[in-house]
Amino acid sequence: MKTPIKKLILASGLTLTMLQMNNLAQADTLAQNMSEINKSAQIHTAYVLSPFLRHHNLGVAVQGDKATLTGEVEDEINKDLAEQIALGLNGIKTVDNQITIDKDYVVPESAKERSFGQVVDDATITAAVKSKLLWSKYADGRSINVNTEYGKVTLKGTADSDLAKELADRLATNTEGVIDVDNQLKIEKAKSSEKDKAKKSEDTVGQMLSDSWITTKVKSTFMYSSNVNGSQISVSTEKGVVSLSGKLSNGAEKALAIEIAQNVRGVKSVVAKDLNG
Repeated sequence: MKTPIKKLILASGLTLTMLQMNNLAQADTLAQNMSEINKSAQIHTAYVLSPFLRHHNLGVAVQGDKATLTGEVEDEINKDLAEQIALGLNGIKTVDNQITIDKDYVVPESAKERSFGQVVDDATITAAVKSKLLWSKYADGRSINVNTEYGKVTLKGTADSDLAKELADRLATNTEGVIDVDNQLKIEKAKSSEKDKAKKSEDTVGQMLSDSWITTKVKSTFMYSSNVNGSQISVSTEKGVVSLSGKLSNGAEKALAIEIAQNVRGVKSVVAKDLNG
């Protein structure tokens, strides 16, 4: 009677082992499938966010470390861009680029509405403009509402002078990605006593702001600006005096860089003798 029991126990053990191995294999397969789906989604999201590819109906399938791309674009440049984006994803080693080129490619009607990528672009522009207004010593970003659609910025709210309104317009216009600015700001001049309070407040803020804060905001404003190559400009601040150095394309770019720095809250003066342009 003992032998059948031993055989039964052995058979049960083998069955359990096989089931465990099967479950592990299924778990590995599921993990692999989820990884491939995740990689496909990441590549597709990158296409959606790209201003050059977002209007194309591109397909992505990932198997292992290989991505297969399908769809249509209008030229070789965009086809190569799609491939390079896929290769840039960690875990993708090879790309089978089956995207075809159609020089007569027409953007689908459904894609002419604001896409997710365009919404992200517009939100980024809005954030950049708001930041520049908040950092400006002349344009009070707290009283200005900023909205962006298809790269067109609309400014609403109040400005305390024509100069402040003009500077808000220029700050928005000179922001990366901005196509046009609709400046609807209304002039509401502050009373004399309020102006005096504002001036005292500005002087106090200028004294309190650290040099490192000012340097950071000047650099960030350069980064958000479309007509100044901020990567070519070194910025340092000492007691509110900003020093700029580097090499720019021309005198107009240099003049704009100086103006941008002068407009940042807390800046007392700008020294640009080592900024060539």
